[in-house]
Amino acid sequence: MHPGMGWSGMMFGGGMMIVFWVLTILVVVLLVRTFGGNQTGNAGHPPPVVPLDILKARFAKGEIDAKEFEERKKLLLD
Repeated sequence: MHPGMGWSGMMFGGGMMIVFWVLTILVVVLLVRTFGGNQTGNAGHPPPVVPLDILKARFAKGEIDAKEFEERKKLLLD
């Protein structure tokens, strides 16, 4: 053991090592969240409902005919 380095020196060195690793992990987590985070855009949020899309889907399913589709489309777009 070196002169002047008692238990307090070893405790301080060990404590600094813990602080170093905690700070390193925090920096890595923050970098990942900032630059590598949410890749899906609106994750957790459904896309906005567009009435014309609903109308098109109903027409595609055969729930409404072409005449009704055109009438409702005209109402929506005016």
